[in-house]
Amino acid sequence: MKRKLRQRRPRTVEQLKLYIKQEWERIPPTELQQLVVVPFLNRPVLPVLLLPSGQHLFSPNAICQYLFEVVGKEASDDGNQLLEWEATELQVRIFSSFSKMLFKLPSVRGWFKRVSQVPACEAAVQRVLQGKGLDALKNFLQKQPAPHIQRRDSPSSANATEVHNPLSKWKRESWNLPQEGKRNVLVTSALPYVNNVPHLGNIIGCVLSADVFARYGRLRGWNLLYVCGTDEYGTATENKAREEGLTPQEICDKYHAVHSSIYKWFQIDFDYFGRTTTEQQTEIAQDIFWRLHERGYLLEDVVEQLRCENCQRFLADRFVEGVCPHCKYPEARGDQCDKCGRLINAVELKEPQCKVCQQTPEIRSSKHLFLDLPKLEGELEQWLEKSMGSGDWTVNAKHITRSWLRDGLKPRCITRDLQWGTPVPHPDFSDKVFYVWFDAPIGYLSITANYTSEWEKWWKNPQQVELYNFMAKDNVPFHSVVFPCSLLGAQDNYTLVNNLVATEYLNYEDTKFSKSRGVGVFGDMAKDTGIPSDVWRFYLLYLRPEGQDSAFSWADMALKNNSELLNNLGNFINRAGMFVSKFFEGHVPEMVLQDEDKRLIAQVCWELKQYIQLLDKVRIRDALKCILNISRHGNQYIQVNEPWKKIKGGDDDRKRAGTVTGVSVNVACLLSAMLEPYMPTVSQTIRDQLQAPAHCARAMLYADRGFLCSLSAGHRIGTVSPLFQKLESEQIEALRKRFGGQQVHDTVTGPQAGRGVWMLHHCGVEQQAPDTPVATFFFFFFSIRDRVIFQAPVRTLQFFHHSNNKELSNNKFTVHMFTFTLLVCFRASPGAAMQLF
Repeated sequence: MKRKLRQRRPRTVEQLKLYIKQEWERIPPTELQQLVVVPFLNRPVLPVLLLPSGQHLFSPNAICQYLFEVVGKEASDDGNQLLEWEATELQVRIFSSFSKMLFKLPSVRGWFKRVSQVPACEAAVQRVLQGKGLDALKNFLQKQPAPHIQRRDSPSSANATEVHNPLSKWKRESWNLPQEGKRNVLVTSALPYVNNVPHLGNIIGCVLSADVFARYGRLRGWNLLYVCGTDEYGTATENKAREEGLTPQEICDKYHAVHSSIYKWFQIDFDYFGRTTTEQQTEIAQDIFWRLHERGYLLEDVVEQLRCENCQRFLADRFVEGVCPHCKYPEARGDQCDKCGRLINAVELKEPQCKVCQQTPEIRSSKHLFLDLPKLEGELEQWLEKSMGSGDWTVNAKHITRSWLRDGLKPRCITRDLQWGTPVPHPDFSDKVFYVWFDAPIGYLSITANYTSEWEKWWKNPQQVELYNFMAKDNVPFHSVVFPCSLLGAQDNYTLVNNLVATEYLNYEDTKFSKSRGVGVFGDMAKDTGIPSDVWRFYLLYLRPEGQDSAFSWADMALKNNSELLNNLGNFINRAGMFVSKFFEGHVPEMVLQDEDKRLIAQVCWELKQYIQLLDKVRIRDALKCILNISRHGNQYIQVNEPWKKIKGGDDDRKRAGTVTGVSVNVACLLSAMLEPYMPTVSQTIRDQLQAPAHCARAMLYADRGFLCSLSAGHRIGTVSPLFQKLESEQIEALRKRFGGQQVHDTVTGPQAGRGVWMLHHCGVEQQAPDTPVATFFFFFFSIRDRVIFQAPVRTLQFFHHSNNKELSNNKFTVHMFTFTLLVCFRASPGAAMQLF
């Protein structure tokens, strides 16, 4: 309701209810029908609450939570757990059950029948099926990646599970070369541009995700090498040097130190963090160039480029901006459009501008070298089929790569008219340097060569080495197509990527990070917030954008810290340790297991098994939930058994309190091991407080050994103290204002339908065939009369966008998979809801 609360605030929940009812009844029916609650919708929407910040809440639970705080009430742990259970368990089960009977309803079948008769839909079906019937759709669906399968629920009961004795300590060897009989894993994260300070999206998309996997791999006993470094060549560095009055090398030295400092604070545990401005980079890049040249995989051609006469230089792709020739996005870069995802040449941009001086550049000709990708296409497809089939490629990485192949590969320019870069060794092109996307991925090799002179044992050893690449989705084509083609064409037995792990984008409060506008948190600012790096790691990993874009939110960060870390995880571990200190003089008591203890151990073992399976498949965010599930089980176990009461009873009760405490503190020790990849400082703090064996973490994760009794009876623990602090609302509000940024809603209104309004929400774009960009959209239908919200994600049907009830416009988009998921939140009956259409 857009009417603001009066100065005199309600003090109780009942007063608040009465106030809202009175305010609502004051609105005349005619005004109610015309009330525009949400500025980007042209019809009323219920439920909705306008916040003082200008944002809107649509969820009834979120609105109630907000209003609860307005009247000075604090949400209880039970309430938070109930809300989480409703969102993650109840709603999922209701929708799952509801979907089975939904399409049996005559009203639903009638709705689909009416929709299928809409001319736009008829045309869409004809365009997709092309008169071939359902066989065409079947063939299409068979080519799509297998759907994600939800994991089953953890068992509520199981057979008795024995608690094993802990392994003896072992010494971790320092491996830097592949070894026979070992699982040899090479991990890289996309090289960050040296002249940019990384923001939170850069950090979670590349280095932090790779760090979690690398730490996990080491705990599992893999022979693992994790390398990264700064990408230092190119026009971006030259321009930054000009801005700051330094040489390019001085800029590289300065910002390489900045990057190193940021990643050190975030506890990124590289085996080696290097840079591309090295002799090894020049040597290896030029060797690959000559091998491609000798085998006939390079072409010469004249290129039209944009040159800024005001700056007296050819403009690199990222330093020219204009209107995308495909989707008309007004801020497309010279190499790629961020909106439709299509790769473009700078000269194709409409209304181009130099990003340095804002002048209009001119088109000039220059002779360049190209990598003949069409000549390598057959070999690339064979390798991709094998790699995607046997490795763990994220769904977006597969889609983006396949879209390139569907379009057909074209020769790719590998040289540029610059001074700052790896020099081209060919005498006819001695005034040019290698293009950054030919040169930069070779940085992985040269950085490894700076780490060890025997780098070829990692990079020319595909039989023994598994290669994992971590990156954001915009880097996928260069790691799945361009760089592999360079290595395949060099024919030197190079190690190619087996597992390509790409994230979607992380936004900031539903807008983009912008250093110039002061929007968002950048790496060098995070440590000044007073929030520990482990908390930053946890929250970024909790919302890691795996299946779709996600958004950093200060309010949500505080909620996750206070509910998941403080009240769930920290509460359990602190209670377990405090019981040992308070009731048993700091010594782990003897444990006599009963069926209830064994059931808990079974649940913990199941969650640990899921954790390992998920991280083996690089499902980093889902694996984190297993840790929180274990501590949730532990809290419930303590609450049910009440050791603080039993310790005051007879001998049997005291023994029972001892068993509950001993099992709980061993679960806490297991959690310290599972937390090591995610929150390394917290993990070590827990082990220090428990005085756990130094290698207990590896003991439980190494070779699937499972949940071990690391703290046997009589073990003395150390001093126990709280692990986390509450993030107060005042602190969070101050940080939100400090890092600024207004909400930007990427939504447009569509045609009206029935008594409600359609809203088209754009959720992400990929590249597909020419003039048919692949996009993911959600249609929302809002009804003020029946308080009904329909959410229909539409995928893979060739659809057309209506424009104000007019004839079909030329603005068309392709959506994935011929499925409609209809989620209906009812206050009316299903039949009444369907009559809206």
